[in-house]
Amino acid sequence: MTLSPKHLQLYQKIAWLFIKYAKPAIVEQANFGAEAKAETSKDKEAPEKFASSLEEMGPTFVKLGQLISTRGDLLPKRYIESLERLQDDVDPLPIETIREALETELNVRISKAFQSFEDTPIASASLGQVHRAVLRDGTEVVVKVQRPDVTERINTDLEALSAIADYADNHSELGQRYRFSGIIEQFQRSIADELDYTLEAQNLNTMREIVKDYPRLIVPKPVDGYCSAKVLTMEMIDGVKVTDLSGVAMTELDGEALAEEMFKAYLRQVLVVGFYHSDPHPGNVLVTRDHRVALIDLGMVGRLSESMRDKLFSLLTGICEKDADRVCDVALKMTDSPAHAVSRTLFTGEIADLLGRAHDAQVQQLKFGSVVMDVMRICAEQGLEIPRELSLLGKTLLNLDRVGMALAPTFNPNASIQRNLNSIARERSLNSLKQGDLLSMLLEFKELISRSPQRVNDILGLLAENRLRIDVDAVDEVALIRGFQKIANRIAMGAIIGAMIVGASLMMDIETGFSIFGYPGFPMSIMIVSGILALGFTYTVLSNDK
Repeated sequence: MTLSPKHLQLYQKIAWLFIKYAKPAIVEQANFGAEAKAETSKDKEAPEKFASSLEEMGPTFVKLGQLISTRGDLLPKRYIESLERLQDDVDPLPIETIREALETELNVRISKAFQSFEDTPIASASLGQVHRAVLRDGTEVVVKVQRPDVTERINTDLEALSAIADYADNHSELGQRYRFSGIIEQFQRSIADELDYTLEAQNLNTMREIVKDYPRLIVPKPVDGYCSAKVLTMEMIDGVKVTDLSGVAMTELDGEALAEEMFKAYLRQVLVVGFYHSDPHPGNVLVTRDHRVALIDLGMVGRLSESMRDKLFSLLTGICEKDADRVCDVALKMTDSPAHAVSRTLFTGEIADLLGRAHDAQVQQLKFGSVVMDVMRICAEQGLEIPRELSLLGKTLLNLDRVGMALAPTFNPNASIQRNLNSIARERSLNSLKQGDLLSMLLEFKELISRSPQRVNDILGLLAENRLRIDVDAVDEVALIRGFQKIANRIAMGAIIGAMIVGASLMMDIETGFSIFGYPGFPMSIMIVSGILALGFTYTVLSNDK
């Protein structure tokens, strides 16, 4: 993308911002030498000034700052901490503008759709503002209305940012090192989702289903027929931010239990379901009058593939168990980097030092999210590219740490995660044995059996034509044939036992005239026989094979 003359003024502002704050911060974070780092670290107030400048430049740059705050590999910790406090509270729009936008989106007059609609907003952010209202049936709701001009303004800012990022990537050492265009592309996808309120309504419904088994958690329900791409109406939840709880309220609250359930629910979202609320900062977490935790504002969510969930599970267990080798192995797999791409000794040593310091910290000082962010930083220092999923997870855990500490000052996030990882491991194991997976195994076994006759015919044809060749180095032919026979017998026996187990599992729902241990007798008989054969098979292998 080329630079456009119509954005010259915006280019000037962005360039000034980058030169004054961002470039020194990146130099301070990157490996450019001690003198450069010392020079850029002189201004102690630079991080706060950087955050304030982003707020002044409008919603696009506030959201961009919030995204960059997840990149512990890109900026030093003092800049990250300032960006994490970014707020996008802005002056509210005139109520006439909001009413016009609402009526246009819903295609109905407000007086017809609502029994009452409060003119004063309860929140006014850069993308939209929120008003209380009452439906015709008396249901109290909150209505989030998107600012009419925000999409056009963000698109203009994104066009300028994309052009500058492409130019920097092609003409600067920093751009080639950090690939700014990739950061902007990620930002475009993220903010596009936030601007579509129909997606947020879907996210609310999905999260309500996920947390239904957690009685201390609640997610507001969107109101059908009152939502569109720019309007989101949901049930009102009466509560206060976790950071605004009074001392009296804290004495009546079982903060430890609430924090524990929060961590348990989020770990299940991340490691089992693969769908999680990626922005649980204290402003998006309320404590209700009946002492439950409400999760609001699901415009930002994370989605994880099964393979990524496996890697994250190994990473978190490695951190909990202070297993530096496992953390290093997972980091290399997550970044698709070969083992020789980094100095393994140095990499493992830094991770081990980090985990040791984290586990030696006092409960009040321990932040599990900070540990994950520091792991990312060490990976970046080793030249590894950080996957977006790990960046989002680190920021999510960092916010969870804060929520947990706000609910219960003595809460130990590390101990909670370690406790809950054990139950998560059991659930993941059970999920791997669900009926769909058993059917998949059975289909694969069926495919193996169906193709075996053709493959046997091919081998026999080669034998008949004296064209079958086996290339081996000098070995004892008799021993080789016996080895082949042993392998064939082992495979056949294992396949038969596996088929019996799979078949018995699938027949467990079929009622029979008798039962064993409370289960249908016929499939249990097959399962018992399979177990006996498996034990005998295992004993034979262990006792006879060398």
